[in-house]
Amino acid sequence: MAGRRETPRQKMIGMMYLVLTALLALNVSVTVLDKFAFINESLERANAETSERNSRTIDGMKSAAKDKGNRKDDLAVVADAEVLRTKTIEVVGRLEEFKREFVEITGGYIEGYEGDKRFISGKTDYDKVGNYMMPIEEGGDGKGEEMKSLLNGYADELKELLKKNGAPEEQLASLHKLALDADEDEYYKTDPNQEGKKWSQLAFEQSPTHAALATVSEFQARVLSFETTGLDFLVKRVGLKDITFETIRPVIMPESKYVAAGTSYKADMFIAASPPKQLMNQTVMKYNGEVAPVVDGVGKVEFRATAGSYDENGNARKQIRAEITLPQGGGNDTTFVDTIEYFVVKPILQFQSASVQALYYNCGNTMIVECQALGNQYSPSFSVNGGDAIKGSQRGEVTVVPKQRKVTLAVSNAGTLIGNKEFGVRSIPAPDIKVYTSNGKEVNLKDGIDSNTPSLVLKAIPDESFAQFLPNDARFRVAECEVTLVSGGIGRGSARFGEQINLRNMSGRKGSQIVIEIRKVQRQNFRKQVEDFKKHIRYINISLK
Repeated sequence: MAGRRETPRQKMIGMMYLVLTALLALNVSVTVLDKFAFINESLERANAETSERNSRTIDGMKSAAKDKGNRKDDLAVVADAEVLRTKTIEVVGRLEEFKREFVEITGGYIEGYEGDKRFISGKTDYDKVGNYMMPIEEGGDGKGEEMKSLLNGYADELKELLKKNGAPEEQLASLHKLALDADEDEYYKTDPNQEGKKWSQLAFEQSPTHAALATVSEFQARVLSFETTGLDFLVKRVGLKDITFETIRPVIMPESKYVAAGTSYKADMFIAASPPKQLMNQTVMKYNGEVAPVVDGVGKVEFRATAGSYDENGNARKQIRAEITLPQGGGNDTTFVDTIEYFVVKPILQFQSASVQALYYNCGNTMIVECQALGNQYSPSFSVNGGDAIKGSQRGEVTVVPKQRKVTLAVSNAGTLIGNKEFGVRSIPAPDIKVYTSNGKEVNLKDGIDSNTPSLVLKAIPDESFAQFLPNDARFRVAECEVTLVSGGIGRGSARFGEQINLRNMSGRKGSQIVIEIRKVQRQNFRKQVEDFKKHIRYINISLK
């Protein structure tokens, strides 16, 4: 959110919403629709944790005010924090009601799964939620205006509350409206395709039900994020930072518990109660045995996440062992240890090619391999079992050259295998050998040619589909043929040619035949290498008239 530093939790929520937005741009399958349910579930878990943390913050503020003697000014700030908490619960609760309404209007829950948003009847419905939220003048039910008013009203009330408590203008400016029409949104107002659209159209038009649920969960996350911003400011008003904690333990605060294989796991590691500054300089922090650099009392954790045993949801459970060694009085050091759990999310690879299900043998089959989950960290490398892999000029581009009847393409990112795909391999279809006269007219083999025809030209015409998919591999030519003049059932003479046949020295008469034996056909591949192609027509008979 512009104008302030986001917490790791808020960054995680933003990342998941970006994934949601990317998936909405696709022509999604039912399997991908199920991923929306997973994203919504993750957002709801994160929102519950944020809500609980904000409640604990207010409890801490009350304790801080009590420790300071319940001064009038401190109690007034605590009262404002409780007002903010009440309003947040009200808004988040109404948004939750919207989600229940979405489920209800799209058919409710599948029998036996009541209350479980993963199992709803309308998960493939793209219309009902959009119509429910669309403006009345656009033919919808107009419910989007209620949600828009709810969200923007919350932002306005929060700004007024913080302004009353002396918040600076730059902080108030960061608490902008949560629901913007296209002409108010910096991103959409210059997009001609979105011109004049209401916020409800931008957020819900043509959204499958699970995507709409996740969209509302993301707005709940924004509301909770605004509340966190407000509480962070109010906390300082009662000196919560001065509270002395009784328990000291190591803490890793990750940007996300879910991280795609091949991307960096990033987190801050620190002790919950900081020691005196002179001791902090001697504190040693480690994760999985590796020493973490300490900046301003916070250990910085970063390592490359690796794949693991994925469950049915595509998540691999992992752990970090955190150790913080703190110097104690009398020369004794104390090491605090904790184990932190995180999850590696299996990346979903997308293969885009004109012929991606089966490739052609010894041809340059070019495809694009995308992985939305890795974002800007996606910089793949490729290897092929049963063939060659040639990396292309753009990110994710690879040319696969099969050498066996089945090949497997392995995709790695920063040295970590993130997935593979097996392909069947097709044989190159044989070209059609056609005969033309010297003036470019195709010879009708049923009718034959005039006996005084001076020359012929042989052309190897590639299969139409093959030429369309791989034009740089569909270049054939007749390299050698043997032409025999047959009269009265007896061969009267023969000669060898390439694709150009000279008939001047063959004195054929009406009723004779020209027999062309195709001895060698060659193909030039995408590398401009020439190879013999054995699969072709062997004989062509032409009558003289």
